[in-house]
Amino acid sequence: MNKVIATEKAPGAIGPYSQAIVAGNLLLTSGQIPLNPATGEVVEGDIRVQADQVCKNLGAVLEAAGTGFENVVKTTCFLADMADFAAFNEVYASYFVSKPARSCVAVKTLPKNVLCEVELIATV
Repeated sequence: MNKVIATEKAPGAIGPYSQAIVAGNLLLTSGQIPLNPATGEVVEGDIRVQADQVCKNLGAVLEAAGTGFENVVKTTCFLADMADFAAFNEVYASYFVSKPARSCVAVKTLPKNVLCEVELIATV
């Protein structure tokens, strides 16, 4: 049986989905965008500011599931502009020190016109 993970320390789902699901010993998160969980508003700033908020939101979901960044095995990163790749990586590397497998793609548009979105899979 799957377990729904929900925390007020990360933005709530704004559609018919969960922040994350635990299936067996895996946590699968929905994509997190740079929303302030207290206000539900996009954080103002460049890719570094937005990537930092995304990682904070993912950290809150990981914590709610009883795991952490060290147990992340795969991420998928979405960037609105591949020109932000290097700056995004600087922030990403400070959180994902275990260097999980990763895909990173540029997309035409992200929800609320944010600059980045990240989803992950971790062990619990």
